[in-house]
Amino acid sequence: MEFAAILLIAVAVIVVVTLAKAVRIVPQQRQDVVERLGRYKRTLSPGLNLLVPFVDAVRTKVDMREQVVSFPPQPVITSDNLVVSIDTVLYFKVVDSVRATYEISNFLQAIEQLTVTTLRNVIGSLDLERALTSREEINRHLSGVLDETTGRWGIKVTRVEIKAIEPPPSIRDSMEKQMRAERDRRAAILNAEGHKQSQILTAEGEKQAAVLRADGDRQARILQAEGQAKAIRTVFDAIHTANPSQKVLAYQYLQALPQIANGTANKVWIVPTELTKALEGMGGALGGLANMVGDQPSPEAARTAGEVEREAAEAAQAAAVAAQEIHDEVRVAEAQATGGNTAKGLPAPEPVSPETLLTDPADQRERG
Repeated sequence: MEFAAILLIAVAVIVVVTLAKAVRIVPQQRQDVVERLGRYKRTLSPGLNLLVPFVDAVRTKVDMREQVVSFPPQPVITSDNLVVSIDTVLYFKVVDSVRATYEISNFLQAIEQLTVTTLRNVIGSLDLERALTSREEINRHLSGVLDETTGRWGIKVTRVEIKAIEPPPSIRDSMEKQMRAERDRRAAILNAEGHKQSQILTAEGEKQAAVLRADGDRQARILQAEGQAKAIRTVFDAIHTANPSQKVLAYQYLQALPQIANGTANKVWIVPTELTKALEGMGGALGGLANMVGDQPSPEAARTAGEVEREAAEAAQAAAVAAQEIHDEVRVAEAQATGGNTAKGLPAPEPVSPETLLTDPADQRERG
């Protein structure tokens, strides 16, 4: 009985083991390579699969998903003899599990070595500056070479990326200094451009302001000239309308003589001897104008004879005083110029009195 029980247990174990070896469940995105008596038989697809127990055996379990592997940094020499350290990342997937199993013993190691050798060949033909700025070109070249080589292994290289290119510390310091100098140069250029634009805008603003000021000055002068012309025309028309007598004109001339003499710019006056004669003639004209026929002022501007004579006397007195002061200044200037000697130039005029200016020479001749 005990022997039968042991035999039954052994048969059950054999059945269980046989069933376990005969039934194979393959998950999704995986393929199992089956060998029968050491020779490739078939490839198990995902799902439930049956094998011949103790005859068929699974050689490899191949993951058909895309995989990524990061290789350690590799020292590479550029064309300008600089050693740089390059990190790469590789993306690949198995498209043929049979060839990936039988064409190469370890496809992952083979891909790593192929990547390193190809990378050294590509970087060796480039200088450091171009290697740092040509990552896309390097990636395309690596992908083309790896895909062409690994294709017969049943592997598809989908992407190759360079994570980092690390130059030596001394080169990094030089590059940082170069970049700093370049940034300083660009900053100086931008500052100069801004200063240039500022000066241009300032000059344009000053130009426009000068143009506007000149235009305003021109308009002001035009308006001032028009106003002066209008004022002169108005005065001229008023004079012609009023028809002033010679007596009034002579009186106005006498009033202007003190203002001419009191000018601050009149330092030296040359007084001719005919001045007194002119004043005497003017006085005679003032005295003789009273006897002119028909020379009567208009009713609107009439004044008494006494007021006119008094104002004429005051004007004549002021003119005589101004003429005497001018004569004294001329004598002093001539004395300073000749060193104290008496000048032998113009003769000294006779003093003029206000009565002489207001006396008519014709009356004096009749009295004489």
